[in-house]
Amino acid sequence: MITVVGPTAAGKSALSIALAHALGGEVVNADSMQLYRGMDLGTAKLTVAERDGVPHHLLDIWDVTVPAAVAEYQALARRAIDDILARGRVPLLVGGSGLYVRAVLEEFEFPGTDPAIRSRLEEELALAGPQPLFERLREWDPPAAEKILPSNGRRIVRALEVIELTGRPFTASLPQPTPHYESLQIGVDRETGELDERIALRVDLMWAAGLLDEVRALIPLGLRDGRTASKALGYQQALAQLDGEVPAEQAKADTVQGTRRFVRRQRSWFKRDPAIHWLDGAADNLVADALALAR
Repeated sequence: MITVVGPTAAGKSALSIALAHALGGEVVNADSMQLYRGMDLGTAKLTVAERDGVPHHLLDIWDVTVPAAVAEYQALARRAIDDILARGRVPLLVGGSGLYVRAVLEEFEFPGTDPAIRSRLEEELALAGPQPLFERLREWDPPAAEKILPSNGRRIVRALEVIELTGRPFTASLPQPTPHYESLQIGVDRETGELDERIALRVDLMWAAGLLDEVRALIPLGLRDGRTASKALGYQQALAQLDGEVPAEQAKADTVQGTRRFVRRQRSWFKRDPAIHWLDGAADNLVADALALAR
C-alpha cells in the first residue's frame, strides 16, 4: 500500500487522485475531520466530481456529535484496506492526521478507558479549563506535555486518564514502531511562504463558498455539542462569528493563524519518520517522481 502524508494544503489530495488513476488505486481517508458527515468546506473535502471516479473510503462516517476515536478509526481503516488488497487494487492512505496514519500502519494497541476517571477529568475540564490539567500532565509526564497543546483539553484528559489507568506515563503506553502493513510512505510539502499563502487563500475560499451556511446547517445536528467537531479549524471560528463574538475578518484570520500552527505540528510529527520520502508539492514532476518511487 501507499501513504500520502504531509501538512495541510500541500497538495496531498491531487497527488492521490493521480496515483490512483496510474496504479489502479482507491483512497482511504486519514484526515480526522473529514470523517464527519456534513463537514465539507471547512475540511477541504473533495467533492464527488473532484474525486474523478476514484473510490474514496471513510468519508462522512460519523455524526458531528461523535467524539474522535482513533481505535475505532483503526479498525475501520484496516477493514477497508484489507478489502481493497483482496480485490487486487492499491490502497492509498491519504491525510495529515499523524496519529491516525500511525495507528493504521503500525502494530498499535490502545490503552483502555475508564468511564469514571474520564467523567471526573472532563468535569474538572469543564469547571476549571485545560490549564490546571495541563500543569498536572506536565508534572506527571513532561514528554507528553511537550507534544500536547495546553489548550487541547480533550487530549490532556485522555493522557491523564491513561496515566491513572496504567500507572505509567502516557508516553510509555505508545508502542515502538512495528509495521502492520508494508507501505511506501510519500510526504508532500511546500516552501513555508508558499504554503502560508495557500492556507490564506483556502480560508478565503471556504468563507466565500458558504462555510457559515454549512455551520448553520450543522448546528441543529449537534455541532455545538460535538467535543471534537466543534473545535475543528474553521468551524470553531465560524461558530464564534455566528455568535457575534468576532467579525468575519477576525474569524478568517484566526483560522489562518490556527492552521499555520497546525502545519508546524504536522511537520514536526511526520519529519520524525525516516521512512517517509519527501517530495515538493509545487514541483512540475511531482506525479512522475511519486510514480517512480511506487514502481
